[in-house]
Amino acid sequence: MMFNKLTREDFQKLESMLPGRVLDGKSINEDYYHDELGTAFGVPEVLVKVLSTEDVASVMKLAYERNIPVVVRGSGTGLVGGAVAINGGIMLDTSAMKKVIELDENNLTVTVQSGLLLMELAAYCDEHGYQYCPDPGEKSATIGGNISTNAGGMRAVKYGVTRDAVRAITAVLPTGEIMRFGSKVVKNSSGYDLKDLIIGSEGTLAVVTEATLKIIPKPEYAISILVPFSSMKDAISTVPKVIRAQVTPVAVEYMSQDVILFAEEYLGKKFPTHASDAYLLLTFDGNTREAVMHDMETIADLCLENDALDVFMIDTDERSASVWSARGAFLEAIKGSTDQMDECDVVVPRSKVADFILYTHQVAKEVGLRIPSFGHAGDGNLHIYLCRDGLEEKEWESRKDRAFKLMYDRAKEIGGLVSGEHGIGLDKRPYLLNMLGERQLELMRGIKNVFDPKGILNPGKVV
Repeated sequence: MMFNKLTREDFQKLESMLPGRVLDGKSINEDYYHDELGTAFGVPEVLVKVLSTEDVASVMKLAYERNIPVVVRGSGTGLVGGAVAINGGIMLDTSAMKKVIELDENNLTVTVQSGLLLMELAAYCDEHGYQYCPDPGEKSATIGGNISTNAGGMRAVKYGVTRDAVRAITAVLPTGEIMRFGSKVVKNSSGYDLKDLIIGSEGTLAVVTEATLKIIPKPEYAISILVPFSSMKDAISTVPKVIRAQVTPVAVEYMSQDVILFAEEYLGKKFPTHASDAYLLLTFDGNTREAVMHDMETIADLCLENDALDVFMIDTDERSASVWSARGAFLEAIKGSTDQMDECDVVVPRSKVADFILYTHQVAKEVGLRIPSFGHAGDGNLHIYLCRDGLEEKEWESRKDRAFKLMYDRAKEIGGLVSGEHGIGLDKRPYLLNMLGERQLELMRGIKNVFDPKGILNPGKVV
């Protein structure tokens, strides 16, 4: 698709609309050229710092009239090249859109601008006695970014993913029209759910500027347990039994010894234990200590009956900080252990998690790559990392491509999908086509064309 380049007149129009908030050339920091993983690269012609829905609408009207591509950028924490300006054009920086617009305690919702960080939203809710349930690992991501990829995180087992928490969104269409999708209602059978189409669309259909989010009263009690196993097979094979038990944990995470050691080195802090090959980390919450302890003890006993070596209660602030800070640092720790990496954010049926993780060990040996992993065993979303470790560029690309093909082919065989929460972006498009087939991609392109007939929003991504 052919797009226009920005002219000096375009720049002047943008500057007149948003004085002092339009940058070009060398005034754009190079951090905007890539995302967190850095495998995709692109230089925007201009960077526009927006503060409101109306700012976004004015920029989109100009872009639509002039057929100029637009990419939306929050914190830039993506891992698949989704917020990279591969076609130049305009980059909309929403990171200053941080307002909490409304706390509605009667309807248990909070309405925020899309640039608010996840950790800022969590702190606001906690201060007022509430909890926003989705809990992706990257706390410095924006709410708009979470909505863009339908991020899940560690509490998805009990509370669901971002889509389950979004009641309504305000979004700007490529034409500059401002639309409100959804409302504060709990149930909705009023035609096609356009809100849910936009959630997870990675900025290809509309620009999300505000969101009304479901919150809950903060649970009074929460406790975690760390459960070591002698092998990853033993650990992951226990997960389906945990899910079938008449207890619903908030989170069921898995981690391996090597990833824990990376995190210890990265943070300079000791994990409570790292003597075993594999671990499950489970969290329980509720409004009475008795109920939470009952659930925890039920699952602790079940783990011990299934060859767990021990059960460590995370019952002090110090131990909790040690465990969860390590868990939050896994990605950066793995990244710091190698010179380059790429990620397979595959999701598989929960009953197949153990088989798939063991298969990644086989792939690592077969292609000659180090492939550490961790992830959400309770919902089948695995974060698997391919590490370059000094390989020459050509050899790295060859081995990486082979490993990805093997893993995604196996995921397809067992009923899995390409991405659980990080999205498709630019990097995973070939695997999406292989997984879903041309007909499903045609349907997605049809939806894209209805929202964005000129194809200016995040072109070259997803479909």
